[in-house]
Amino acid sequence: MLLVDELKIVAGGHPLLENASFTIRNGEKVGLVGRNGAGKTSLLRAVAGEDRPVAGTVKRLGALGYLPQDPNLGRNGRSIRALEHVLAGRDLDAATKRLEELRHEADVNPDSDTIQAYTDAQHAFELSGGYSAEPEARRIVAGLGLTPGRIDLPIDVLSGGERRRVELARILFAGSDMLLLDEPTNHLDTDARNWLFGFLRSYRGALLLISHDIVLLDKSITRILHLDRERADAPGQLVEYKGTYSQYRLARRRDEERREKMADRQQSEITRLSSLADSMRHQTEKRARIAKSLDSRVRKLKATAITRAKKERRIKVRFPKPPHSGRVVLEAEGLTKGYGDEPVFIDVSFTLERGERLLVMGLNGAGKTSLLRIIAGETDGDLGSFTFGSGVSMGYYAQEHEGIVAGKQVLAHLNEGSDVPEKEYRTLMGA
Repeated sequence: MLLVDELKIVAGGHPLLENASFTIRNGEKVGLVGRNGAGKTSLLRAVAGEDRPVAGTVKRLGALGYLPQDPNLGRNGRSIRALEHVLAGRDLDAATKRLEELRHEADVNPDSDTIQAYTDAQHAFELSGGYSAEPEARRIVAGLGLTPGRIDLPIDVLSGGERRRVELARILFAGSDMLLLDEPTNHLDTDARNWLFGFLRSYRGALLLISHDIVLLDKSITRILHLDRERADAPGQLVEYKGTYSQYRLARRRDEERREKMADRQQSEITRLSSLADSMRHQTEKRARIAKSLDSRVRKLKATAITRAKKERRIKVRFPKPPHSGRVVLEAEGLTKGYGDEPVFIDVSFTLERGERLLVMGLNGAGKTSLLRIIAGETDGDLGSFTFGSGVSMGYYAQEHEGIVAGKQVLAHLNEGSDVPEKEYRTLMGA
């Protein structure tokens, strides 16, 4: 169960949210929606205890499972198997390792003490569901689309998409009383998404999630919290809607229509009273007093006036033209990559010409990101070569945003090593 009371969140000196209060009980499934930048992830981090709100309280009753939008899993060179990490959701990785150590001690020194210690540990492991845990963990991992061969590999050789699936599997396997999920369907294919929909529908704990996946919000959600933040200099407000995402959209549209009508009525009344006051202002003393009274009513109406709902923007982005290059932009010949004894791809060859768009597709773990990292110069291939054509410059967008320096100002980050005017960067970021 989750209880949030009068929460206030500030980020970078700007107010994101205030007076946020809501409760999520066991069995309730709530979607958190709103515009990009409204503060959804900041709210989820505060609820999860990752960040401290400026004011208000958060009470979490029961065990918590939290999936951040960008899990750090595997970036510190951890070499444990992915399956061990999933089992760690119930602390069974340590119990499994201890049981194996005791079994080895009993084999080496089979006296009554070591055998009794192993027997006791084995009994405790059985009572905790340890022997059925690995098959259950493998079922969850398989449901999320990771093959058996990949789950037995070290975490640090998995792709970004695979590592995110492993972290999601660990959270689901843990059996927490409450789940906080930030974009859980990222990197999931259709089958894995459908499996997750079913899992969340049958989940009996409290669920709060952020997602742009409308199907997920329609199939697995019973309530919507809309984070409404209309101006960057003003804090947002939470508005609650019952039902699925589609039902929320319909109710929201009706609310906005009522708001438009009320704003029109208020504006008409302000105009009427202002005109009446102006007409009486320079007449008799009595009429002048009435005009002042009308001015006071106009000020109060303006102070409490309802603003019109902000219309959805149609985004138009105009990218600068790239410098002219030769006809052949990129040639790859026999590129091969593997990790340890595990080959990822072999003998990849292709040619990319100016104006062409090449899409790299494949299952998670097939080596798509590894291929791009080789071409971007971030890592080396095992065999093969590639060359850029004449006059070619390259831009690389990494899956896990490795190029972003934490704590650095956005504009300073964009301007690094570039002579593009700041105004152009501001325009692009605004779009």
